[in-house]
Amino acid sequence: MTEQMILHLIQALLIGLILWIAWTIFSYAKKHQISLKERFWTGFGIGFLTDLLDTLGIGTFATTTTLFKATKLVEDDRKIPATMTTAHIIPVLVEALLFITIVQVDLLTLVAMATAAFSGAFVGARVTQHWNTQKVQRILGVLLIIAALFMVYRMVTNPGADLTTDVRGLSGWKLLVGVIFDFIVGMLMSMGLGNYAPELIFFSLMGISPAIALPVMMLNAAMIMTAGAKQFIQSGRVNWSGVLGIIVGGVFGVLTAAKFLSSLDVNNLKILVVFIASYTGLTLLRSSFVSQIKEKK
Repeated sequence: MTEQMILHLIQALLIGLILWIAWTIFSYAKKHQISLKERFWTGFGIGFLTDLLDTLGIGTFATTTTLFKATKLVEDDRKIPATMTTAHIIPVLVEALLFITIVQVDLLTLVAMATAAFSGAFVGARVTQHWNTQKVQRILGVLLIIAALFMVYRMVTNPGADLTTDVRGLSGWKLLVGVIFDFIVGMLMSMGLGNYAPELIFFSLMGISPAIALPVMMLNAAMIMTAGAKQFIQSGRVNWSGVLGIIVGGVFGVLTAAKFLSSLDVNNLKILVVFIASYTGLTLLRSSFVSQIKEKK
């Protein structure tokens, strides 16, 4: 089987997953009489902005969590990871489809790391299913602050800036380490942690240019979200208000970023996201401890 044929199979898989996720969402909504039109335009704005920034490599975790809190679209913090995964999975699948088509990358690296990420997320979604509000708030808060620190590191060191695009994948022990690393990232992403920042740093340490790493990172994100999507949808942990809007707005955001903003300097936006992520993370941590104190009283 040629590499071109394998690439076409991956592309067909991504298109199939987009259709399957759409069918899963609409059939669940119909069965449980859920109106997907509720707060559509609020969701559309959130989806367009967050997935536009995601396509530029900023990620959706910090921005989406903050906008959920600011718009009160998701008031139960326990539902943030499931809602975020369900709403962003189709736009992220579109991202992955675009970038694996545009950028040539080693297919063994692509498939092995995506499989590891999928497996980690599948395990993570089951592990976190019965966690209470305080635990979710604390983990989300800590992960937001970690994400902010990763972004600061990226802005200060600009990892991978001096690497060429000649190396197009991992092999040997580096690939083994990458598979283990992506399994762990998959578990963490089931709680909402974005995978772009830690994976970009990892690939840079392994000698891979960010230009080559991007398709792998996006396919990993798509596989991670796919692994947990059905479990999240059927668990009742999704806040459905605005979800359809986020999906539609997100796809438009991805296409807009890919077409018009690929050469944009996003450092100023990254600085803003660092402040937003830090503030939201600290707010979530504070809420978890305040609610615990109230329960003890």
